[in-house]
Amino acid sequence: MKTLLPTDGSKCARRAAEYVIRHAAMLGPDPELVLLHVQPRLPNRAAAALSRTAVERYYHDQSEKALALARRMLGRKSIAFKEVKLLGDAGEAIASFATKGRFQLIIMGSRGLGGFGSLVLGSVAHKVLANCKVPALIIR
Repeated sequence: MKTLLPTDGSKCARRAAEYVIRHAAMLGPDPELVLLHVQPRLPNRAAAALSRTAVERYYHDQSEKALALARRMLGRKSIAFKEVKLLGDAGEAIASFATKGRFQLIIMGSRGLGGFGSLVLGSVAHKVLANCKVPALIIR
């Protein structure tokens, strides 16, 4: 099964990775798991004030921090996965990537590190559900 596991390093993202580990058998005999992090773009003024190298290093470092926990967890259990790093609005980018990549399932946490969102479901998860027809399993 082609499965997308978006992560931002949050507690809910950790629980989504734990779910994948506990239920790895449900992904089928030859699963294709993609670990995804979407980094918001820096505001134009901030990016313009920095060198291109500094901006790229910032994006790289932030994505590495977000992916580190899930990468370690999956690696310890010898679960094969690919990593993808994107820039942009997380909800829109996840929905678009899942659709274009013809994923069969998205497994993601209900709330991430963002400071805003609804009380019941985080804004990223809400955007993914609203903008994507790929089935999504939201882990609380």
